[in-house]
Amino acid sequence: MKSLVIIPTYNEADNVRQLLPRVLEQHEGIEVLVVDDNSRDGTGAIVDEMRATEPRIHILHRPGKLGLGTAYVDGFRYALERDYDFVFEMDADFSHDPDSIPTFLEAIREADLVVGSRYLNGVTVVNWPLSRLILSYGANVYTRVITWMPLKDATGGFKCFRRTALAQLDLSRVSSDGYGFQIEMNFKVWRKGLRVREIPIVFTDRRVGISKMNKRIVWEAMWLVWKLRFLDLTGRL
Repeated sequence: MKSLVIIPTYNEADNVRQLLPRVLEQHEGIEVLVVDDNSRDGTGAIVDEMRATEPRIHILHRPGKLGLGTAYVDGFRYALERDYDFVFEMDADFSHDPDSIPTFLEAIREADLVVGSRYLNGVTVVNWPLSRLILSYGANVYTRVITWMPLKDATGGFKCFRRTALAQLDLSRVSSDGYGFQIEMNFKVWRKGLRVREIPIVFTDRRVGISKMNKRIVWEAMWLVWKLRFLDLTGRL
């Protein structure tokens, strides 16, 4: 079984050199695709250097900062054009522990989408300020109430798709970003009647660098849940 771990990057030079080997050592069938948005700190060049000696590392160079959602969609298309069985989303900043990957691979045997949850067994978040924790937890309660989606953590970005699940989605109609992108992908898989499973993860705030979260991403997610519910109710999802 072959798996592709998609890691979007923008100015993650301090992380990728350590992260990619950690990911690859989890299983011999794992490969990594970095989707780099023309990082000013040379992240893309570092990955190019690494892939010269490691054939399991791949990279998509994009012309500028085009957003998290489009980075993952480009990665999904890359995976679907090749013979990968499972496709991961994962952050570049070590907030997602690479050592959790084998647990995802075990869980995906009986699921079409496995979501790493920060709120499945209480709150398993480390080093977040209280304000951000309240925002994230509240966003998930809000999402669950509006969409009826049975996920404790619909906004998290550590997950694994079965290839056949991704192939059933119209990726050209996915246009959201950040929190909203994660909600939209989860919702569409769930409404397809596919098997969605949550597993607990420990989320640790980034080691170095600056968070990409901003108010626009939060507002987009707030409106998106209503849009998804409306499209679903009218049969236009």
